[in-house]
Amino acid sequence: MNYDRTKKIVIQGIPGAFHEIAARYYHGKDIEVVPADTFEQVVVGASRWDGGMMAIENSIAGSLMYNYTLLRNASLRIIGELYLRIRHNLLALPGQQIEDLREVHSHPMAIAQCRDFFKAHPHIRLVETEDTAASARAVQRKKAVGIGAIASSMAAELYELNTLAAGIETNKQNYTRFLALDKEAGVALPEQCDKVSLCFALKHTVGSLHRVLATLADEGANLTKIQSVPIVGNRWHYLFFIDFILPAPAAYTRIINLLRAGTTELKILGHYQSGKHYDD
Repeated sequence: MNYDRTKKIVIQGIPGAFHEIAARYYHGKDIEVVPADTFEQVVVGASRWDGGMMAIENSIAGSLMYNYTLLRNASLRIIGELYLRIRHNLLALPGQQIEDLREVHSHPMAIAQCRDFFKAHPHIRLVETEDTAASARAVQRKKAVGIGAIASSMAAELYELNTLAAGIETNKQNYTRFLALDKEAGVALPEQCDKVSLCFALKHTVGSLHRVLATLADEGANLTKIQSVPIVGNRWHYLFFIDFILPAPAAYTRIINLLRAGTTELKILGHYQSGKHYDD
């Protein structure tokens, strides 16, 4: 990594997306974000540049299933995480009022999370687009009178839009978990790392998953996430992705060795410090 230049972090979406907010909370404000259209491009770009930021689950919508497969196949490691409170805002050109809007554009998930707000404004048609920040940028570039967007406060600032209503999401405990990704490196465990992410397969025998979970419990490791993903081409067989908190850094090697003995295809995705919670 070249530290003589600004660190480049690849995000899904354009500037003003929630991925950028997450990246700047994690890496600091003095970074350059590299936009990517897809999560596949985030994985490729993270290997080329200085890392990437990837959403992995939402407290309302659940897991982003395909991203688990991307992580398993990528030559990357998870170096950190954070939880971002997703605050949706209704944005429009300066001078516009809610009564002036005919349409509001945004990502389908953002629209779904704000439908209750728009029940009080039945004159507005909700239009699905590919990205929250891109919807805000389109309003600004097209000088779209009568069109609003649901996007972040950062998007409002970047694209010089007014906030007609802030925090219009129905559920105020709407958090997305983001993973900070970097190039594959060694497996040395820094003292401050307390969380482990890995994936594995199991032999199709009675109690195989139970034994893995019992191992974690017996060793005092706190399981925080388990997600199964079908193994393509092997019907009714699954990969399991788990996150757990170590009881102490010194327990890492013993727990990993025990898990290797009871699983197949085990891959360590990362070990890192448990993430903080931030509010957009």
